[in-house]
Amino acid sequence: MSLSLDARQRAMLQEMGVTVWAPPPARPLPPPVAAPAQADAEAAIASAAAPTPVLHAQPTPAAPSAPRRPAHAATPAAPTSEPRTAGAAPTGLLLRAPVALYPQADPQAVPPELGAGWLVVLESPTPAEPLAGDSGRLLDNMLRAMRLHRHPRTFVATLNRHAPGLTAEGLEPAAGLQQALQTLRPSLVLVLGLGAARVVLGSREPLGRLRATAHHLPDGTPAVVSYDPAYLLRAPDAKAAAWADLCRALALVRRSTAP
Repeated sequence: MSLSLDARQRAMLQEMGVTVWAPPPARPLPPPVAAPAQADAEAAIASAAAPTPVLHAQPTPAAPSAPRRPAHAATPAAPTSEPRTAGAAPTGLLLRAPVALYPQADPQAVPPELGAGWLVVLESPTPAEPLAGDSGRLLDNMLRAMRLHRHPRTFVATLNRHAPGLTAEGLEPAAGLQQALQTLRPSLVLVLGLGAARVVLGSREPLGRLRATAHHLPDGTPAVVSYDPAYLLRAPDAKAAAWADLCRALALVRRSTAP
């Protein structure tokens, strides 16, 4: 495989810590040296008199375990099951039961503009501990910036990828989300990440279009889509846009609770 990268693309890869290896350019062969006429004649005579090499006179016999095919038979393609199986992506998603992120918050001190409660849905690398790791700490910072750490009814439901034969806690996303909405009755569902957005909204639109507008789930609950913390760690330039999404979610809840 050959890569055609310009200087800008190579600089971007270098900033990401990716080293691109390329073979050194082939050195041009020196021009042939013209031989004297007498030497050419002697070489031509010797070539004509030399016997045909064994490599072209008879083919190499086939191994006993691999029978010879007729000359007209097509060579079958190499099996592709092994590359597809090795390291294959998980085949499904489960939605874990929502958990309260800040149960220690005082219910009497909840700012009224935060509504009756929030449900955050995202695909977490640590579904059992959504606030663990770098992405979990960033999620905590995002919610605290919205003052949701002061709301004891701030819940998170994580999507958990699972493979066949492995046990995992949770329900199918559609059933799990419906059950969570019926139980919690949140003022808004905050959907973080494209995978979560496709599960919650059932849409194949790109993330940019899903972020551009507010959505309403079948039961009427509003939903806002933004970037997930894991992506923001890889692309910190998108944090400003993510904060604009969070502000839009806050404004939506504030309008719904206004007298």
